[in-house]
Amino acid sequence: MLYGRSAELAALEELTAGAREGRSGALVLRGEAGIGKTALLDRTAQSASAAGMRVLRVTGVEPEADLAFGGLVQLLWPVQDRLDGLPEPQADALRAVLGAGRTPTRDRFLTGLAVLTLLADLAEQGPLLCLVDDAQWLDQATSDALLFAARRLAAEQVAMVFATRDEGFAAPGLTELRPSRLDTGDAVSLLADLGLPPALRDQVIAESAGNPLALIEFGAARRDDPGSFTPVTVADRVLSSYRTQIAALPEKTRLALLFAAAEGRGDLPLQMKAARTLGVGLEDLEDAERAGLIQVTESTVVFRHPLIGTAAYQGAVLARRIAAHQALADAAEDPDCRARHLPLATTSPDDEVASELVAAAERAADRSAYAAASLLHQQAARLTPDRRAQAHRLTDAAACALNAGHAGQARDLAEQAERSSPEPEDLARLAPVRAAVMFESGDRREAARLLLRRTHAAGPGLGPAMLRTGATYGWFAGDADSVREAAERLASLGEADPMVEGMAHLVDDDYARGLPLLERAVAAGQDGSDAARTRALHSAILLGDDATAMELAAAEVSRCRAQGLIGALPQALHLLAERQVLAGAHRDAEASVAEAVEIARDTGLRERVAWLGGVPARIAAIEGDEQRCRDLVRDVPDAGRVAGESALSLLELARGDYEAALGRLETAAGPGPQRHMAMAMATVADQVEAAVRLGQTERAERPMRAFEAWARAGRQPWALAVAHRCRALVDGREEDYREAARLHGQGRRPFERARTSLLYGEWLRRARRRTEARDMLRSALEDFEGLRAAPWAERARAELRAAGDATTSAKATAENVLDRLTPQELQVVRLAADGNSSREIAAQLFLSRRTVEHHLYKAYPKLGVGSRRELARLNLV
Repeated sequence: MLYGRSAELAALEELTAGAREGRSGALVLRGEAGIGKTALLDRTAQSASAAGMRVLRVTGVEPEADLAFGGLVQLLWPVQDRLDGLPEPQADALRAVLGAGRTPTRDRFLTGLAVLTLLADLAEQGPLLCLVDDAQWLDQATSDALLFAARRLAAEQVAMVFATRDEGFAAPGLTELRPSRLDTGDAVSLLADLGLPPALRDQVIAESAGNPLALIEFGAARRDDPGSFTPVTVADRVLSSYRTQIAALPEKTRLALLFAAAEGRGDLPLQMKAARTLGVGLEDLEDAERAGLIQVTESTVVFRHPLIGTAAYQGAVLARRIAAHQALADAAEDPDCRARHLPLATTSPDDEVASELVAAAERAADRSAYAAASLLHQQAARLTPDRRAQAHRLTDAAACALNAGHAGQARDLAEQAERSSPEPEDLARLAPVRAAVMFESGDRREAARLLLRRTHAAGPGLGPAMLRTGATYGWFAGDADSVREAAERLASLGEADPMVEGMAHLVDDDYARGLPLLERAVAAGQDGSDAARTRALHSAILLGDDATAMELAAAEVSRCRAQGLIGALPQALHLLAERQVLAGAHRDAEASVAEAVEIARDTGLRERVAWLGGVPARIAAIEGDEQRCRDLVRDVPDAGRVAGESALSLLELARGDYEAALGRLETAAGPGPQRHMAMAMATVADQVEAAVRLGQTERAERPMRAFEAWARAGRQPWALAVAHRCRALVDGREEDYREAARLHGQGRRPFERARTSLLYGEWLRRARRRTEARDMLRSALEDFEGLRAAPWAERARAELRAAGDATTSAKATAENVLDRLTPQELQVVRLAADGNSSREIAAQLFLSRRTVEHHLYKAYPKLGVGSRRELARLNLV
């Protein structure tokens, strides 16, 4: 009987009932030790099994909190026969977790995707309940994987429940349920069931403070010894009660319990193999089993409550604990299990043990369990007698911590490594980690300078990479000197990099030399390594080469999908979305951003979520949605101010607030390399138009001359067209308008084309060439309406009316059926229309097959179709 838990049981029943009906969900039970979380999981498991649900269950154990994927192995071991049905990269990731494969996993979130797919596949045969107890003791790799899966559940018939103590296991985004303490009535009923006399109940209720476990333990103790009382906190009283019970057992029984607590996983054969070295056998567990402290089967030992294991371990003297861990290490056949016990059995430096820990760390890193790898490297460093070798291992620990997303821990470990060895070569090896932490925390200039300083002592394999990274950091920091120095030093090493060299020329405003070098980087990288292709993409963006940048960004997104690089996908989608906005594909851009935001949130990349706001802010500015634009810009980080300020200035320009728009852009452009970014260059047209409208053309001259030089050197049709438009605004020459209109026919930026048509149409109307003006203005209006650029479309209509066109009243834009779809539905229907199966779509979008079909089911009636065959006939562009 569970007293006082009707609300909690109702919430859990609602969750499991939803899964049975096809609505997946996840819930966190959070509360202090003894509050009844495990009892709630037990009751939920019983109810779910009775209703025909399959139940998978895992319990975190404190000794395994740092064992890579220890919890996931426990959860998935019974269903490992299902791995062959997963997409190959996902199957490889889980085989590595389960020790059945050796393929390294590059992305730490791929395992979570594999778990999601596996759970969804299991649910194809019936609803599934996944229970996680003592989640605060899961290793981080397991926590990351399970939380990724939990956050992406939708329509898979899967329910997940995590039970955890108040501290640990942060699970933002999941619903939390906190079991309450029992009220007096429920406490009295519980104690009555225990047979406690009424005279003692009030005292036990006061001592237990409504904690169910405390009520049970204190009630039993008071029943057997009415005078017992320990005036400490509830948790300590429960722990003390268990210690007292254990202390009354025979010595060998206490030692057998110590082995069970130290081993942690309940592996009876391993415990007995180790315990025999100290004269302990299976029969020594009998007294503890009779006392109800443990449950023993032919292969497992399970403590009735985790606090009993804690009491058994803490109640043993240090020498006994060390001896137990050494015996367990010697008995272990699994090298990772051995590595878990060795540090706890070693109290002084031991290079042989340290080497074993390093090997275990490398195995953990190969499975993307970077947090576990970091700890193993730290333990190895602690046991390493040589200080330089210690510094190397701390450096590796810092790098793994950074890969695990723990920037603060990486910084602390890097500082420890620096203190361990001041040798220049060691500091150079450490520099990439320290610089990455600085860059992520906003100290971008010092990150660039640090890399450049430390490169002198770096070897040929590391130095050029550090210089390239230093140049990139310097570029984003606005540190022109760092970009120049990196380029010069790469050239002196015979490692000249056309992208870095091109950026160095850009910071000196030497476009004629800089842009051709970026073109070389684009050409060299398109068929090269992943790193070269990334440099090619960023070079194409700096060039304003929209076609190549779109192609490379789409290819990078496809690569991330194919290789399961989930952590890298938000950045790739961000770059693609920016290109889609420029091409006028606003709905596509919103779909890309929506997916990127969802993945960034699911993987804890909070900074990336804020960065992504710049893309929909630009769309909102074009479409005239002022409030949404301002809301989105508010969260964009300072480093993305060009995107934010350009969006706001576009709003102000459309409203006719030219002074505000011009002032904002003049401030945002500023000095430094970022003024040469393609987005910053594109805003020059806004500066020029605002200055001309204000009658202050002198404020447009400098940025316009720079833009003209950039456009001539890059030879991109859209840029040359905008340059001619700006010159036409300032000088009033029709040949510039004509050339701008001609070049826009070759370009890819419909919004800029429409603005040129609008300005040329205004010029023609003022020149009293009304027929030509109407043709140009109708072209502008058509483009603006296609982009839903409401304020700009209204300007075009006003000009048309002034030019004598009486048919230009505002009309409702014809609805595009694609606008009825959510961004994710749009992605799904396009992939389905291209002939991809639901499983193939799921693998590309990091969803489950059932969630894909759920989106199709919702999209069909919105599009007026009933099947994939009908879907393929629609124009989904």
